[in-house]
Amino acid sequence: MSAPQEFRSGTQPDAAPGRAPGSAPRRLRTAGITILIVAVLAVIAAYASRGADDPRIANPAVSGAPRPVPPLFGWNHWITVHEIGTVVMMVVLVTVVVVGWRRYPAHPVLLMTLVTTAIVWQDPIMNWAPYAAYNPQLWHWPVHWPLVSLSPTVEPFIVIGYATFYLGPYFPAIRVLRRLQARRPHDSFVSRHPLWSLAGLTLVIGFVFDAILECILVRSQLYIYTQVIPFGSLFTGKPYQFPLIWESALVTVVMIPAAVLLYRDDTGRTVAERLSHRARIFRNHPALGAFTVMFILINIAYFCYGGGFAIIRDSRAATSVACPWPFPEAKVYDPQGFYEKNGQAGPYSAGIWSRWENAQSGRPATAMPADGGRCGGRT
Repeated sequence: MSAPQEFRSGTQPDAAPGRAPGSAPRRLRTAGITILIVAVLAVIAAYASRGADDPRIANPAVSGAPRPVPPLFGWNHWITVHEIGTVVMMVVLVTVVVVGWRRYPAHPVLLMTLVTTAIVWQDPIMNWAPYAAYNPQLWHWPVHWPLVSLSPTVEPFIVIGYATFYLGPYFPAIRVLRRLQARRPHDSFVSRHPLWSLAGLTLVIGFVFDAILECILVRSQLYIYTQVIPFGSLFTGKPYQFPLIWESALVTVVMIPAAVLLYRDDTGRTVAERLSHRARIFRNHPALGAFTVMFILINIAYFCYGGGFAIIRDSRAATSVACPWPFPEAKVYDPQGFYEKNGQAGPYSAGIWSRWENAQSGRPATAMPADGGRCGGRT
């Protein structure tokens, strides 16, 4: 059986003369990867936490984890399903990468898989920007860690599966593009402008993919968007409100460059490889060059995603709050006072970045509405 087109060529180091594919150096690399994975899992196990276990976010008046709103279908085991699913997904993903690396060393798709996983370091920032508060009952990193503490509630382990999310739309998009190119004349738009065509396909597929996936995740209380812009959002005011236009469009800012950088021209080189070739320092290290280009550009794209939401945040346009606050064991994340204005009882958390980052000097002084407000003072 022939290999898929995405794996038929790519940046691969030349094999040493007289050295078989299953040589000692390759076995050592595989062993090294395995040891690294085990070490990472050991670190995660050592620092794993569950619940609102830090005074900064914990609501001392609540014991346990009561839920004022039932999750999707009234089933209370979604968190367990998501976490088990993440473990299974990561086992499959790691297996595919390790096996793929042995057969196609330093292949661009594998490099992009590593890059779209590595951007998880930015996730606390990208939870802060769009008011994404995760369910405290998820296994998560210690809340008091500096970078982790930027998240409105907790920073869960589940986000390690980013590669399947940000890279996923590339595969159907490139397949559709190749079919369109094969069926249309050579002077057609898809042949003359393949990068624009791939970007457009990724935009559409990524938008739909994100909208369906996130609506399910939010409805099952994996996380919530505490504040959204009323226009262009779904289920505004509900605990499962979703900023459809804003979130599903902005996530493609990462998906599109991830796909475009993997597009191969007639010479078989990807866009990432062509860009890295322009830098002399990478002329003799094509795999490192391609990885570096991918890492820099995808991280910039992810910053742009967060920057878009930061503008929304600083403009105070996200006025619709998710009522009632669905995680009562944690303080209500209310950096701009909109929850209190709508009658949601505290205690409140303003978060770490609640001053100049929010274009203000701290959480504003507000008061509960006399009529109870839309949230009705419910906890």
